[in-house]
Amino acid sequence: MARVLDVAKYILHKKGPMTTMKLEKLTYYCQAWSLAWDDVPLFDEEFEAWANGPVCPQLFEKHRGMFVVDEDIFTDSGSIQNVFSEDELETMDNVLEYYGDKEPQWLSELTHKEAPWKIARAGCAPGAYCNEVITKESMQSYYGGL
Repeated sequence: MARVLDVAKYILHKKGPMTTMKLEKLTYYCQAWSLAWDDVPLFDEEFEAWANGPVCPQLFEKHRGMFVVDEDIFTDSGSIQNVFSEDELETMDNVLEYYGDKEPQWLSELTHKEAPWKIARAGCAPGAYCNEVITKESMQSYYGGL
């Protein structure tokens, strides 16, 4: 199974440099739609319901302190060749085709309107710290129902 860093590297390889917020959201949507369309996660790592939308802590640690990133930050993670199945590549490519040209803030605001993030943040004040996990089950149920 791929890791979140493999998916992020693939996104940056396909779309070029981008803000870390956009990378987090595109990675989230790749996971969400893999759960909905393929009934399996792309990677094991979890997303948390942070104030600006879903964030994967392992990916965040990789780009901490950066605003814009490119695939060069993943030089230590090896090649992405042969990491993904054809179904996984198709899912990620479809996600990037739909969401890839959207602005980071638009993506963040979209996640705020969707049930998985809202459920995980239940009881948290707007803008407050929250590290509740957005469950894969919640993602699969919500996006699978769209």
